Amino acid sequence: MASSEGVDEGAGSPAVRIGEVRGSAFSIGGRDVSNSTVNHAGTGADDAAGPGAQELLEAVRDLRAALVRLPRSEDRTDLDVELDSVAGELEDGGEEVRPGLPARLRGALERWAPLVESVSAATALAALLTSFGG
Repeated sequence: MASSEGVDEGAGSPAVRIGEVRGSAFSIGGRDVSNSTVNHAGTGADDAAGPGAQELLEAVRDLRAALVRLPRSEDRTDLDVELDSVAGELEDGGEEVRPGLPARLRGALERWAPLVESVSAATALAALLTSFGG
């Protein structure tokens, strides 16, 4: 195992150090556990306003792509339809997120939580939605 700054090789538990992550989502975990984080930090003036429609659209698309790996079911089909509808609204809305859309999307994640709880893209989307409040 390679040593990292401030950690002696062979001393104590293995450690991972992540210095800084900006404008991205990542997931860390093993087979049965994963922890996802979405980072919205940046340096531009628009960053103070929080994420926009494009970032939300990308998170919805990421979840949609992740769902393809799940077995087909009525719940998955219903969630697919909801995500497609939201993606269409975001694409048509330009840079603006229509009021009520984040709450609707949050409700969908809650409604289908048993289906998406192990999908890291759902966790990333949920974290993004918290920046919209509510």
